[in-house]
Amino acid sequence: MLLTRMLTAIIGMPIILMCVYCGNVPFYIMMLIISFLCVHEYLIISKKYNPHNVVSLVMAAAFFVFLYFFKDIPVNKVAVAAVTIMLVLFGIEVFGKNPVLCIGRIASSFLGAFFIPLTLMHIVYIRNLTNGMELTFFIFIVVWTLDTMAYAFGKIFGKHKLAKNVSPKKTLEGTAAGIVFGILAAVACRYIFMCDILTLQDAAILGLVVAVVGQFSDLAESLIKRDGSVKDSGKIIPGHGGVFDRFDSYMFAAPAMYYALQLLK
Repeated sequence: MLLTRMLTAIIGMPIILMCVYCGNVPFYIMMLIISFLCVHEYLIISKKYNPHNVVSLVMAAAFFVFLYFFKDIPVNKVAVAAVTIMLVLFGIEVFGKNPVLCIGRIASSFLGAFFIPLTLMHIVYIRNLTNGMELTFFIFIVVWTLDTMAYAFGKIFGKHKLAKNVSPKKTLEGTAAGIVFGILAAVACRYIFMCDILTLQDAAILGLVVAVVGQFSDLAESLIKRDGSVKDSGKIIPGHGGVFDRFDSYMFAAPAMYYALQLLK
């Protein structure tokens, strides 16, 4: 298992890093694929609610494209997309054969088609900022560091459960270590390649935001998996599980970092 995880990382990491470095279309396409796969895995997990799988996947992809390519239209793109997605989902149910449990189908479909693409799109928004390449490396490094250290310290020193009904293996000790090392990773990024971009204070604040919100985001995905009675979101990444498992921390962390950057300007 460990060898498989290492080989997957050796192959996958250069691809991700190259896409971050290139930015623009290569990075956008990478995130579009990641978003699509996350939605696909989420829909499988939530199958007991009978979401509209094909429609949700199509709308999720279309929403991601809409957010990227229609930057300058004089309307609130998110509101337009939300209303449109709900219109389609309600239309399917209104003209469908069985209205029983339609709220569950609509809600589960909407979460996949709207929420997941919207949150992951914020990674693209970060990449498109001034100094976006460095900021994207920053969030990836901080998340990778906090995830690794939270797991290691939780496994070795963890005694107090964080949310035992959702993720029994996560502990307060591991969470605290994730926060501390997340901030340290953020400060290290600042000194290594972001001296002209972030102050020490800003780096520490962003590290704290990503470390706290990222770990909550991981718990949010665990909540979804717990409801779906699955351990991993998928098996597409050898040794690592599903794509949703690998990018769950960014669902809330990416928007949190993006808006924190706006406040720190």
